[in-house]
Amino acid sequence: MVAQRNNPQTTVIPPVAGKSTTLQFLFDLDSESCSTQNDDEDKIQIFDPRIEELTSIIVYCTEYRSNDKESGLKRLKLTQLLSIIKTSTTPLSDQTLEFLFKMLASNLFRPLPPPSSSTVSVISPEDDDCIAAPAAAWPHLQIIYDILLRLIIKKDVKTLRQVQFIGRSFVLNLLVLFQSGDPRERDAVKNVVHRIYSKFTFYRSFMRKAMTDVFLHYVYETDHRQNGIGEILEIWGSIINGFTVPLKEEHKLFLSRVLIPLHKPKNMQVYHRQLAYCVSQFVQKEAEIGGVVIGKILKYWPVTNCGKEVLLIGELEEIVENMDRQQFLNLAIPLWTQITKCIKSSNSQVAERALYVCNNEQFLKAVSQELDEVFPVLVEAIEKNLTLHWNKNVRELTHNVKTLLEDLEPVLYRKCLEMNEIHWLTTRLDENTRRKRWERIEMVARTNN
Repeated sequence: MVAQRNNPQTTVIPPVAGKSTTLQFLFDLDSESCSTQNDDEDKIQIFDPRIEELTSIIVYCTEYRSNDKESGLKRLKLTQLLSIIKTSTTPLSDQTLEFLFKMLASNLFRPLPPPSSSTVSVISPEDDDCIAAPAAAWPHLQIIYDILLRLIIKKDVKTLRQVQFIGRSFVLNLLVLFQSGDPRERDAVKNVVHRIYSKFTFYRSFMRKAMTDVFLHYVYETDHRQNGIGEILEIWGSIINGFTVPLKEEHKLFLSRVLIPLHKPKNMQVYHRQLAYCVSQFVQKEAEIGGVVIGKILKYWPVTNCGKEVLLIGELEEIVENMDRQQFLNLAIPLWTQITKCIKSSNSQVAERALYVCNNEQFLKAVSQELDEVFPVLVEAIEKNLTLHWNKNVRELTHNVKTLLEDLEPVLYRKCLEMNEIHWLTTRLDENTRRKRWERIEMVARTNN
């Protein structure tokens, strides 16, 4: 009686006719009541005004808005959507996620104009404030990318993969967006792709192959006017940084067949900083690779592109500092042959950059250990610059290098000067002999006429 007064809401369920009040019967009753309660909660959730607001925003933002007024309203609704996703504590249902990802895909995956030559080659990588081809829809695209990035961070990988919200086709479409002419959009795509690669571990092999295909298509099948190579190389920089030592054979093949040929295009200046970082990561992990890298870079050395020459000299200097010493000594002769050609270049920037290499300790060691082969070639370039180069700064730097070499090997330097003098006199004698021979031939020809 006391229990009944203290708990007035407690009701006793009478036994159903024909069934005993066993433990199994009570368990079945409890299960039925729980399922009924869950159904009621689902119905309440369906008619939740917050979910209705979210659905209406998604439907509105899925369609294309052309005029300025509708575009402004669309951006406002996207901002509300981003705020709801950030502050929401209850997980979104699969149906809502499906509508949401359809909206994201309809806004992101659109036809892109082909890149122009000015977009790719004229804009230098240091011009961060200069936007070559700004996207007209960027004000709302920026929010779209923020929503996508937020969903990737918050949602469980199993959920996104099970319902195929982020599948292989979705990733491939994202890689196509790297061809956008707006660097702000390319940077946003880079952040999303990088996050997918780090979180969706089962897609890593597929994504590496897809990005490799982009590089190969750019090098061998286009006219080198494709955007996004630098951003993809930034992703690869972090991927290479995570490679274990010793390197796998497929990773070495990627270096030799993909990264090294990227030095060949004429507009390499746009993405050279990211490319040099990727190559240096390989050399730091295995110093033996440095010899292969230097040999292939010398193979792709430009003839008339002075800007590329300056960048490649700096890259070679960085690789030499990390590579195996014995391998460097084996490559000293072809390497210094190319450096001396750059020292004698009529372009002042190329000549100055090559002369700065002579102050590198590793390069000077190669000179001191390969005196008979390297020193004469270097002395010839120094003396030629002092007498013939048109630029005053180059002549001053050349004089400093000459002083350095004379202090290093004074006797050998004088010997090389004598050899150069003999070579110069022999060359002049041959020229005079050849000129007199042609004069005699011309005289005989005039006599016969």
